[in-house]
Amino acid sequence: MRAKLSYALTAAVLVFYFVLVGSRGVLLIKAGTPLTVTFGLAVLILPVIGVWFLWKNTQFVRRANALAAQLDAEGGLPADELRRLPSGRVDRDSADEVFARRKAETEAAPDDWRTWFRLAIAYRDARDTPRARKAMQRAITLHRDPGTAT
Repeated sequence: MRAKLSYALTAAVLVFYFVLVGSRGVLLIKAGTPLTVTFGLAVLILPVIGVWFLWKNTQFVRRANALAAQLDAEGGLPADELRRLPSGRVDRDSADEVFARRKAETEAAPDDWRTWFRLAIAYRDARDTPRARKAMQRAITLHRDPGTAT
């Protein structure tokens, strides 16, 4: 619940920022000189890119959460079997062991979105966020279109 509230608050602040920046761009365009119109158009590009980025990330999170809910209902969410350091952080060797198992599972069933979902979690636990996102995106794609193979 805390993560959802944090995400919603961040999104609201970003939307406020996009509106503020967009209004400044409109004001520059209304000034009517070639220089201010050019700057106004350039300034309007920022909120457009920001809204697109926010929308894509929101879709990603919603789809990943839907997969988590389905996997939880099936009893297929991986158990937290990671050892932790006294500080509470995940032990790197433990994360590497779990990652190796998850990778082998995914290689054995490359068209199963469930294995890709669990691999994404293992990547996240190993602090490899870019690969975690790619693996989760692969899980989402396979879930939406089970015939997708690469």
